[in-house]
Amino acid sequence: MEKWLVGRELLRNELISVIEASENIQERKGFTLNAKEIICNRCGASQSKDRISAPCPCSTDCFYCVSCLQMGKVKKCSVLYYQQEENSFDDLEEPILTWTGSLSPQQQQASVEILNAVRVGEERLIWAVAGAGKTEMLFQGIADALKDKKRVCVASPRVDVCLELAPRLQQAFLHVEIAVLHGNMEEPYTYTQLVIATTHQLMRFREAFDVLIIDEIDAFPFHIDKSLQFAAQKARKKKGALIYLSATPSKEMQKAIRSKQLSASILPARYHGFSLPVPKFIWTGDWRKGIADHKKALPFLDHVKRLTEKKRRFLIFVPHIALMGQLDAYLQILFPAHSFTSVYAEDPERKEKVLKMRQEEYDFLLTTTILERGVTFRDIDVLVLGAEDKTFTEAALVQIAGRAGRHKDYPKGEVLFFHYGQSKEMKRARKQIRQMNKWASERGLIQK
Repeated sequence: MEKWLVGRELLRNELISVIEASENIQERKGFTLNAKEIICNRCGASQSKDRISAPCPCSTDCFYCVSCLQMGKVKKCSVLYYQQEENSFDDLEEPILTWTGSLSPQQQQASVEILNAVRVGEERLIWAVAGAGKTEMLFQGIADALKDKKRVCVASPRVDVCLELAPRLQQAFLHVEIAVLHGNMEEPYTYTQLVIATTHQLMRFREAFDVLIIDEIDAFPFHIDKSLQFAAQKARKKKGALIYLSATPSKEMQKAIRSKQLSASILPARYHGFSLPVPKFIWTGDWRKGIADHKKALPFLDHVKRLTEKKRRFLIFVPHIALMGQLDAYLQILFPAHSFTSVYAEDPERKEKVLKMRQEEYDFLLTTTILERGVTFRDIDVLVLGAEDKTFTEAALVQIAGRAGRHKDYPKGEVLFFHYGQSKEMKRARKQIRQMNKWASERGLIQK
C-alpha cells in the first residue's frame, strides 16, 4: 500500500484506494461512547453542543461532530482508519542542512536548547519577540531529527505563516522533500519526512511526528480551540518532542514557566540587535464617523499624507472588513496617485496581494488582523486605526507592532496607534514591548 495513510487517521471517503486487511491497518469508531461522555476520536470534542443528531442508514440515533465538521463529517457510525508510523525513510543527501547563515548569541543558545529538546522528547516554549529569528533557531534541531530518521512537522494556525515558512525551510533543506498542507492546497498529499501544515490538518494525523513544532500558538483559533490542541497532541508521538513558538504566550503559559512546569527559552531581543519599536498613541477623534462621512478632520489622515510624501511604505490595520472597505474608498479619493489595496482573510486574491506588497509593488496596504503575524516586509511603518477596538487584544497589538523594523538593514520603523480613547489592551501591549526592551538591555543584547 502507498504510504499516504502512514501516520494518518482518515475516514473511508478520504482513502484513495481500497484497503486490505493484511496491510496492518487499524480501525476505530469515530466516537468513543462511555458512561460519562461521548468523545469524537478525531478532535476530542465531548460536549453535547458539539454533536448534532441526523438521520442515517445505520440507525435512528446517529449523530455527527460539528467541532471538526470542516474536515469532513465524523458520525457515530463512522470508522477511522490508521496505519502506524514506522519511520522507514531513506538516507538523506548530505549536507541535510544547506543554510549557511549565522546565529546571534541568544539564537545560538536557543538553538542548542531546541536541539536537546528534540533529542530527549521534551516539551518546550520558545518565547521570542517578533523578529528574533525563530525559524533559524529551529534549523539545527530539525536537521538532527531528519538525520536520525525522525519525522518532523512544523505547524501553525495561519495559512499565511505556513506559506511564509515553506520557501524558507526548503531553502534551508534543499535536498529534503517537504509537504505543505492546508485547506486550499491544490497538490495531492504526499508522504514526506518533513511536513509544514496548518493546525487543522493535524486532525488527520495520529502519532505521526517525533518532533512537532507549533509556531504562533497564541494565534486565532489555536489558543481558544480545544479541538486543535487535542489534534496537536494526537499527531505527536507519545515520546515525541513538542516545541511551541510565540512572541506573546498566554498568561497560563507564563505562569507554567514561573512554576517550572514548562521549560522555556526566552529571547527578548531581535537578531539584529536593535530594540523593538515602541508604539506611539495618537488621539484621532471619532474615526468611524470620519471615514464614513468624509468631512471630519482626522489626524490619522495627516500622518498617512506625511508618510506618502516621505515615500515610506506602510501597513494600515483596521479592526473590521466593512470599515476597511469604507477607508479604502476614502483613500482612493485622497491619494489617487498611489498604489494600494485591501486584504482580508477570505479575500480570494489574498496570497497575490501579500506577495505584491512584499515585492514593493504597493505603496501601502490596508488589512485586518490577518497580517498581524507570519509575514515580513523589508522596510515598513505600521499604523493601527481604532486601536482601542476590542478586536485589538494585547497579543494582537504586540504582534502588529512587530511588523516594523524586522530587517537588519532597516531595524527601525514607526508604530502608531490611532485611537478614540486608550484601552487597557493598548497600554498592556506597550508595557510588554517596553519590558522586552528592558530585559534585552539588561542582558546586553541590544545596541540602543
